Amino acid sequence: MTPKTSFEIPAADRWFEHYRPGDIYRFGPVEVSEQEIIAFARRYDPQSFHIDPQAAAAGPHGGVIASGWMTAALMMRLLVDGFLPSRAGLAAPGCDELRWLHPVRPGDRLWLRVTVLSARVSQSKPDRGIVSFRMEGENQDGTAVYSTVATGIFLRKPSLG
Repeated sequence: MTPKTSFEIPAADRWFEHYRPGDIYRFGPVEVSEQEIIAFARRYDPQSFHIDPQAAAAGPHGGVIASGWMTAALMMRLLVDGFLPSRAGLAAPGCDELRWLHPVRPGDRLWLRVTVLSARVSQSKPDRGIVSFRMEGENQDGTAVYSTVATGIFLRKPSLG
């Protein structure tokens, strides 16, 4: 199936019912700069291969690489901008199978592919549904850099009358 690059319905008008198992979306790109990598890592993950170009050049990666947490944050931004409903989104109880598959480097352009795995109405709160989806990040060469399975809780479309 060819991934869709957008929903037919704006985020403000999307509800649980708009997320169908098997649907695939692709969002991006976002470009990663060395300055952003270093700034993020200085604040959140200050390991030498993230913050020190000279030490990183002599290290196992041959240069500065992004923190995996930065990669996850970039993927989250693409998810919020393209996939999540803006009014109907309630919570995310968590992620499973989080993987950083390949280093993200300065100049990389990243895309996010989201596949809806399942969607079911909550048994305890029937005004909402639970959507499970796989998130896969890839760089400009098509190399997988990130993956996780996430769950979102979305309101169901209000009934009229």
